[in-house]
Amino acid sequence: MENLILKGRVIALLGDNIDTDIIYPGRYLNITDKKDTAEHVFELAFPEIRKKMKPGDLIVASKNFGCGSSREQATAALKYSGFGGIIASSFARIFFRNSLNLGLPLIGSPDAQKLIKEGDELEIDLVNGSIKNLTSGLLIPSSPLDSKAAMYLKEGGLIPYLRNKYKKV
Repeated sequence: MENLILKGRVIALLGDNIDTDIIYPGRYLNITDKKDTAEHVFELAFPEIRKKMKPGDLIVASKNFGCGSSREQATAALKYSGFGGIIASSFARIFFRNSLNLGLPLIGSPDAQKLIKEGDELEIDLVNGSIKNLTSGLLIPSSPLDSKAAMYLKEGGLIPYLRNKYKKV
């Protein structure tokens, strides 16, 4: 399988248990427009992230990122905002599945929180499982994606992958 490389700047370091209500407030669940959904990411808890975010930026968090309700809109808000991916030591299972469905890269790395600083530029090899910190020169191990997950991300997520697959039939 060919490498799948992700490059980006770390815009925020977050702690444990960043739940879906923090990522996307429940009062906006009726919004369906992608641009409008993106406007409300981290609105209540971390509005400074939204203000300084540029397409491709990364978030580094600790454990259990995306816990709480199974709010698909949290993943959608991150994806539509232009985040390049989320690095954390662990992810809530449903959040992980929703991210794979929409094509938002999640990178598991128990050491990232200790070795990465806000503003660092990273190059992430999703298939081989490594994070190269271009700012500090450190090479940080991460969990490699299996071949199916990598294939889904290349297609933009599981949903686009299935649409393309069954469109051809």
